[in-house]
Amino acid sequence: MKGELFSGKCFLSGGFLNLTPRDAYFEAVNCEAVIVDVREDYLTGYKRFKAPLIAYIPLSSLDARLNELPFDIPLIIADSAGLRSHEAMILMIEKGYTNITNLAGGIVEWERDGLPLETDFKEQLDGSCMCQLKPRNKLKAKE
Repeated sequence: MKGELFSGKCFLSGGFLNLTPRDAYFEAVNCEAVIVDVREDYLTGYKRFKAPLIAYIPLSSLDARLNELPFDIPLIIADSAGLRSHEAMILMIEKGYTNITNLAGGIVEWERDGLPLETDFKEQLDGSCMCQLKPRNKLKAKE
């Protein structure tokens, strides 16, 4: 099944093909699809997708690093909740990628569905909004 377009499990939303987290995991494990995590580096330390093939390429450097992603293998574009992956999908379609789909709900829904994650509690962040995020470990060390 390697290299085949997703197994007909996609749904159309926002003008893009999307996969539920469970279907994305199936594709990653059984069809050699690559999960492309476009979260910025500071967001990937605490929780990461656990699947056979994962590429960590932040959206901020995606355009410059597209040469790292093949055209002939299914790519599942993922982020925290599905917003920045939407931006990545637009860029990749403009650059000629066709065998791509968005992970609906990002890592938030992936975790809700009980799918495998790698967690590093030393990298956990605290803050009431994105502009105030700080490493939780460093906050505790000051107390």
